[in-house]
Amino acid sequence: MGVLTVLRATLAALLIAAAPLHAADANQALVSQVSARLAQMKGVRAQFTQTQTLAAMKQPLVSTGALVFLRDRGVIWRVDTPYAATFVITDSGVTEVDANGRPIRTKSARGVRGVAQVAKMMRAMLGGDLSALYSQFDVDARGSPSDWTLSLKPNQPQLAQAIKGLHMTGGAFLRGLRIDLASGDVTRIEFTKSEAADDPSPAERSLLDAS
Repeated sequence: MGVLTVLRATLAALLIAAAPLHAADANQALVSQVSARLAQMKGVRAQFTQTQTLAAMKQPLVSTGALVFLRDRGVIWRVDTPYAATFVITDSGVTEVDANGRPIRTKSARGVRGVAQVAKMMRAMLGGDLSALYSQFDVDARGSPSDWTLSLKPNQPQLAQAIKGLHMTGGAFLRGLRIDLASGDVTRIEFTKSEAADDPSPAERSLLDAS
């Protein structure tokens, strides 16, 4: 599973958790309560542990790091272990930056296509247009506003060829995300030490402005 694939699905989950959702069945009330609670925050800072179970590998790949998600600015996704990498996601796309905050060019054509898809999703969602996402997923909610589970299943054949489903758990913040790909690969991300983020720090602002 590529980094851009994981970022794309994780970004979708973060944006879902920060904006009103729409469900077609009896759980709509719970979805509305969860959305209203999460939408009160402008952004989130958190640490994460990501575990990737790949069909082609015997051992899972584990990475740790931190993220900053700001609804009106974008996302900074920093991997600390087992290697160091920082990705900045804004309306302009996805940029990998080096230790000095300088952009690293992406030469892979596949990577460029992935960036374009992320950028399109970012522009639509951060602009308040959620119709494209919800027209492609069926949403199921369980639990209570303080302890909830959201399951998203693609309802479009083309999307279902890549993603089998997204499963999120949380309370005041998003606590966990599971991404099931049609290939059999699974990514689990646990978010800890989450806190509200109203404004970026000077260093974060520099990264977002430079991307």
